[in-house]
Amino acid sequence: MGHLAPMSDGSRILDIPEDQWSSEQKEAIEALVQGRGRLLTPYRVWIHSPFVAQAMERLGTFLNKKSSLSEREVELGIVLTAKHWAGEYVFEVHVKTCLSLGYPQAVMDAIRNGQTPPFDNPRERSIYELSQVAQQPGPGSEQVFDSAVANLGRNGLAEALALFGYYSAVAIAMKLHRVPVPGRE
Repeated sequence: MGHLAPMSDGSRILDIPEDQWSSEQKEAIEALVQGRGRLLTPYRVWIHSPFVAQAMERLGTFLNKKSSLSEREVELGIVLTAKHWAGEYVFEVHVKTCLSLGYPQAVMDAIRNGQTPPFDNPRERSIYELSQVAQQPGPGSEQVFDSAVANLGRNGLAEALALFGYYSAVAIAMKLHRVPVPGRE
């Protein structure tokens, strides 16, 4: 199953030694590794509540591997959510993934600087616009909502909104636990 290695100095993650795992934690860790292939850092926060860890794994694995959203759309949604929460770890890791998926550096720079990037792809534009209205009070404009439904379908809309919520939890957990940004340790 593997050992939960300690984080770098300054992190607030409290790892549980393997010999102290409850039966629920053992079961959750097995499910986490099976679903994601490894124990991702946010689950080291959530394993203190095995039910939360397993629920988050099911949702996260679905959103990342089985939803109707493309990998590019998922990664864009993650970057936009991490930017909103000032979740530097999540932002930096997923910007790299976006770049590897073909997003121009200028798009990532615009997001980093709080500017509206250009999108040729209407689905990606809808992910961007949805994230912006989701981060503001109120229901957002009819135009953004109707465009998202037209471009993503109701299932894609539901999945995008769940993605924003899931990655809000990830970004918040990582920043509050002071997880170091890769390459900045």
